[in-house]
Amino acid sequence: MKYLVLLVVLAIAIGIWRSRRAPDANASKTPAPPLTLPQNMLACAHCGVHIPQADALMVGEQAYCCTEHRRLGPV
Repeated sequence: MKYLVLLVVLAIAIGIWRSRRAPDANASKTPAPPLTLPQNMLACAHCGVHIPQADALMVGEQAYCCTEHRRLGPV
């Protein structure tokens, strides 16, 4: 019984010690994700789904979301 009480007191002491100690310097200095500039969104000429300009498949002035829609052409 005395070992159980000792174990509980030890667990509480470790919990208090861990909650009061200063956070690690490495843990608090996580790098912020790099900021990205907004991209222009284009509508697919076939289905109308909006896609980023960088991912669009362009044929002249027409933007397409995939090669199948580019093959089928505008609606």
